Amino acid sequence: MTSATHSTLFPRVPDSADAVLEGLDPEQREVATALRGPVCVLAGAGTGKTRAITHRIAYGVRAGILQPSSVLAVTFTNRAAGEMRGRLRQLGAGGVQARTFHSAALRQLQYFWPKAVGGELPRLLERKVQLVAEAAARCRLRLDRNELRDVTSEIEWAKVTQTVPADYPAMVAKAQREAPRDPAEIAKVYETYEELKRERTVIDFEDVLLLTVGILQDRHDIADHVRRQYQHFVVDEYQDVSPLQQRLLDLWLGDRDSLCVVGDAGQTIYSFTGATPEHLLDFRTRHPGATVVKLVRDYRSTPQVVHLANGVLAQATGRAAEHRLDLVSQRDGGPEPAFVEYADEPAEAEGTARRVRDLIAAGVPAGEIAILYRVNAQSEVYEQALADAGVPYQLRGAERFFERPEVREAGVALRGAARAGGNDPLLDHADGLSAEVRAVLSTKGWHGEPPAGSGAVRDRWESLAALVRLAEDFERAKPGATLSDLVAELDERAAAQHAPTVQGVTLASLHSAKGLEWDAVFLVGLTEGMMPITYAKTPEQIEEERRLLYVGVTRARLHLTLSWSLSRSPGGRPGRRPTRFLNGLRSGSTGLGGRSAPGAPGGAGVWSGSGSTGGSGGDGRPAGVRRRPRGPARCRVCGKTLTAAGEMKLMRCDDCPSDMDEALYERLHDWRAARAREIGQPAYCVFTDRTLMAIAEAVPATEGELAGISGVGARKLGRFGAAVLDICAGGDGRAGDADGSRET
Repeated sequence: MTSATHSTLFPRVPDSADAVLEGLDPEQREVATALRGPVCVLAGAGTGKTRAITHRIAYGVRAGILQPSSVLAVTFTNRAAGEMRGRLRQLGAGGVQARTFHSAALRQLQYFWPKAVGGELPRLLERKVQLVAEAAARCRLRLDRNELRDVTSEIEWAKVTQTVPADYPAMVAKAQREAPRDPAEIAKVYETYEELKRERTVIDFEDVLLLTVGILQDRHDIADHVRRQYQHFVVDEYQDVSPLQQRLLDLWLGDRDSLCVVGDAGQTIYSFTGATPEHLLDFRTRHPGATVVKLVRDYRSTPQVVHLANGVLAQATGRAAEHRLDLVSQRDGGPEPAFVEYADEPAEAEGTARRVRDLIAAGVPAGEIAILYRVNAQSEVYEQALADAGVPYQLRGAERFFERPEVREAGVALRGAARAGGNDPLLDHADGLSAEVRAVLSTKGWHGEPPAGSGAVRDRWESLAALVRLAEDFERAKPGATLSDLVAELDERAAAQHAPTVQGVTLASLHSAKGLEWDAVFLVGLTEGMMPITYAKTPEQIEEERRLLYVGVTRARLHLTLSWSLSRSPGGRPGRRPTRFLNGLRSGSTGLGGRSAPGAPGGAGVWSGSGSTGGSGGDGRPAGVRRRPRGPARCRVCGKTLTAAGEMKLMRCDDCPSDMDEALYERLHDWRAARAREIGQPAYCVFTDRTLMAIAEAVPATEGELAGISGVGARKLGRFGAAVLDICAGGDGRAGDADGSRET
């Protein structure tokens, strides 16, 4: 056996029970050695909760106190369960079962069904949407794809909260839940869906839990069998347990108390799926003699990030706030969180992309950077900005903007209307491009007012609304533009974003970022109406939005930037306000008591992101940046003020005559394709089409002239500058090999 085998990939298995405890902090060690009676672990973000509970199980097994086959560790995702099994194997406790609630219940259901019911277990319905669609049709209701998704989600919520169809309308009212359709209609679809399942002898995932609960309640002999098998339970992410999952856990336990739960009420962000922190908050009431351990030593984030995270929750109200955990960072100090205010959304996206590019140039891997937003429809402007900056990216938990079904459908409709021109009656009363777009998209589900609540219908509306806003911006930048012009612009944007997926900066919603972490995190679009979201109306919903921001802050290890824009588009009225959740935490804002904050936690203040960052200081803020007016960009041909990013890159209006050297553009285009293949990245990561056009128009002869072209920053100048200048001078671009600017 070579020494390489004992790397971090293949750690040594501890040679004794006491060795399992080595390296644990005092609180983690207390968790690991608390093997009797009920145990409640309140674990903040980044405090090593998985480490604590896996070492607890392993210590019990290695000490001979727990039999591996008698332990069931339950979590919420297959990824988390797999990680737990892997850690337990490394600690010498490989026989322990670590599963999700559904996986554990399904195994029991498959085993006991022949004995409890007889015959084979009904087929498991992988996707219930089609059956919900049939149920709606039987009820004479027409639901589009997004409405089907939302009604399906409502049925799932009803089942995990143990709500039968007849009680659904009353339960929705009691929970102050925004239903996507009339609650009576959904109740009827729900009832019909259940009838269809019985007719076809199929069950869904919620039935797996419901049927297991039913068998364990009705058959005491089977319940005793399960309790003899599993005598010790561990539940991770306990704040996300639904009433149905809690009922199943109670039946597994019986009258025993050998239970360890781990959770953080401050990270409850999935109540819309039926999750509730009440079971965690009431644990000590239900188990008066429970051992309670708090994990507050944060090993993930710097003191500056942790201070801000604590500040976000310090203003919280409600039951969860009463049990909040004040984290204590165990890391060395780092840069202060940056609070950045931009004039408009495009400026925010472009400024974020510049700062991302600067971090990558400073040595932060692209895969260790994330841009997090509240809703997926916000991704498009950041996809575009990163593409323009030549930064590779990947989306998590969502399709790329132009690949979303509703956006593709809208594109087809707009293209058809553009071809029909004046012959399309839909456009008879539409005055101007944006009005035409609104008329076309109204047939695809867009309306002037957003739908109530969240869900697929809201997501679809947000995507279509983003297209409407893009059309409005395009019309302002190009008065007299036609639908055909807009379709061409959309095609160009889509083409730039259909590059192969590569390892790069993560774009994700705050919900899909839960459980993940990065060296650098950008929290963007933090304005009232987006954070908290407009449809969060009740105090409980507002507090969940606050916790969502807290989750976002605690994803960052070292670098954290929080930003917002004062208006939606360039030149718009600057009427937006930054989220109330940052009041008292950033310079110039006031807290709940009305006192002005002298600065952000640790001294970070707000700086304007309307101009160039001018580099970064050692504390993570741009060096020497001050709020200053920026003169308008003007067309170098006609002198008109430019507002569109693409036109400002070329420094001329799109419809002004171009003096581009076509042959030079083709040579640059061919060189870019070859260079992209060499470095294994999409072509836009070298230079975008617009930047190549700008180079071919300017024909720079020196590094200074090339650096003055938008889209050519210091990093790209050093990497590709020599080759580009060689091509502009009539060469073949190989000069980059001679001066070392090419990477090997």
